[in-house]
Amino acid sequence: MLELAEYATVSQEATLYEAVMALENAQERFAKERYKHRAVLVLDDRSRVVGKLSQWDVIRALEPGYKEFGDIKHAAGLGFSPQFIKSLIEKSGLWQKPLDDICRKASEIKVKDVMYTPTAGEYVEEEATLDQAIHQLIMHHHQSLLVTRQGKVVGILRLSDVFLELCRTIKKECSL
Repeated sequence: MLELAEYATVSQEATLYEAVMALENAQERFAKERYKHRAVLVLDDRSRVVGKLSQWDVIRALEPGYKEFGDIKHAAGLGFSPQFIKSLIEKSGLWQKPLDDICRKASEIKVKDVMYTPTAGEYVEEEATLDQAIHQLIMHHHQSLLVTRQGKVVGILRLSDVFLELCRTIKKECSL
């Protein structure tokens, strides 16, 4: 688990620009032998974690047309071909000029408007076993879990760190 203080955080009132800068600063401070952060935790005015801002969220926020487009995975599940879905995307004009006005967009878009609010299955008690955490990560396809102590988020358990630990264990226990 990474302690909350080790992770990139921003206020829900921050802009995308401020979130990107917080992520970069956290990555510079982070231990080089670990995977870099790929998300920012979002805090309310009492410093409680209320959301996450992932790489997907930032990219999606810079093209507001995605809100109107809906869930593409759902459309694919209905039997629409990849070619049909591609033609819809092309006709909608998404990401035709992705970098136009990027500075304006990044400085105007508020994190609270584009962040992801974690669901109940994305929290794990600090005292939970690694087996329990792995089960939650795998069964729900989460990239991370928010670690709680007495109902308060105290850290984050990332899939990348669990994977690294499993690789170390395999190497140590299984080497001939």
